[in-house]
Amino acid sequence: MKPSALFAAALAFIPLATNAAPLRAGAAVSDITPKQFPINMPGGFAANMAERAHDPLNARALVLDDGTTKIVMAVVDNLGGAQEPLDEAKGIASQRTGIPKDHMLISSTHSHSAAALSAHPGEGPAEVAAYHKVFVDGLADAIVRANAALQPAKLGAAVDPLPDEVFNRRWYLKPGKMPLNPFGKMDQVKMNPSNRPDVLDHPAGPTDPDITILSVRDAKSKALAVFANYSLHYVGAIPPKQISADYFGEFARLMPSRMHGDEHFVAIMSNGASGNINNIPFGVVRPPREPFEQVRIVAGKAADTAWRAEQKIEHYRDDLSLGMLQREITLRYRRPTPEEVANAKDILAIKDEEAIKKLPALAQAYAQRTLTAADRKEDTVTVKIQAIRIGDLAVCGIPFETFVETGLDLKKRSPFPQTMVIGLANGRIGYLPTPEQHKLGGYETWLGTNHVQEDTSVILTNNLLEMLAELRKGVERSVISNQ
Repeated sequence: MKPSALFAAALAFIPLATNAAPLRAGAAVSDITPKQFPINMPGGFAANMAERAHDPLNARALVLDDGTTKIVMAVVDNLGGAQEPLDEAKGIASQRTGIPKDHMLISSTHSHSAAALSAHPGEGPAEVAAYHKVFVDGLADAIVRANAALQPAKLGAAVDPLPDEVFNRRWYLKPGKMPLNPFGKMDQVKMNPSNRPDVLDHPAGPTDPDITILSVRDAKSKALAVFANYSLHYVGAIPPKQISADYFGEFARLMPSRMHGDEHFVAIMSNGASGNINNIPFGVVRPPREPFEQVRIVAGKAADTAWRAEQKIEHYRDDLSLGMLQREITLRYRRPTPEEVANAKDILAIKDEEAIKKLPALAQAYAQRTLTAADRKEDTVTVKIQAIRIGDLAVCGIPFETFVETGLDLKKRSPFPQTMVIGLANGRIGYLPTPEQHKLGGYETWLGTNHVQEDTSVILTNNLLEMLAELRKGVERSVISNQ
């Protein structure tokens, strides 16, 4: 991983690719809070019904235009919008703005206190079916209004670390402390283990401490928008039965005061490569917190860090060139073995309550998931990955809960001096462990949590690096043509 200080130094010496036409930018926010309650908040193994909203859910959109290329970067407060409703919103926005759908990156925050969203109109309970329209219309509206707000602008990018709020949640445990997994086997690591010192050994992976920002100012240097990225899962501990945008929404609420932005200023926090990263400091006992307090703490620190990053930007540019590529990658679904199917059927056939209690935790839930995977009609799934060039800043979009190792690898091997990796982009296809982490087992690798072939992270990384190299060549051509 490139240290943050080196990033800042690199940006000071590497010229950003220029474009002949002045850059324009526009940003907008739309409220996508459910109108009907109660509504389920997905993310667990049982229904979790919300009765009201603690704070609003939003769709936030940034549109950039260099006179030749327009791109959209939008973030929605949702557990993980499926490709279908995201494509539906893209279609509406494209028809109304003329921006190609493959020039739109839409990612989800993965808030576990967001509302359930159906993949198709009319699916699910009445409140979920109704929310599909609220979500799609609100998302499309944010993009359309951001495009309508385009004005001359200048951009800067920077990074600053916030290491004390990110923790790897996969741990090696001390001998004899590892429980059986739902399939009756022993993993090498456990997700979210006990915090007891006699149980914990050491974490099974790294973290990415950096908050990367793209800062947008108007022609007179007034703050218009900030698009940020942090490799941290949701924080949680929201007041019971209440919808919330988690720290992503609170960050957006705080940033106008940090940036001296007016009522039109838009702050956006995207979810980075955080599939194995959360906000639990294993091995440390925090003081008790009231509901939503830890969200406020993390959001406040993130807003301060984004402000510090912005202070590093010495020069804003209004002549940057843009580029965007999208690829569709076909992946194989994982299939259970005949032995695994038979074992799952045996587990689900158990009806005696005492016998059920003796099963490993979540055994019946994953037995059902095993049969679902076995009965899946499709052998493959096609996913969309995207790469964006904004001058010398690169952005990668991946439709998975991407492990931090993949994000760090892309940043390290990227041909750009700064690279932002956004997870849950243009869909949600489950977790994306690396092959090395697959070998260790654990929740994120289990069949039913992870759905696609085990080398998927390698396939997507290689494709994204090829796309970044192609975009980098475009930067070099642009620099030559403007000399």
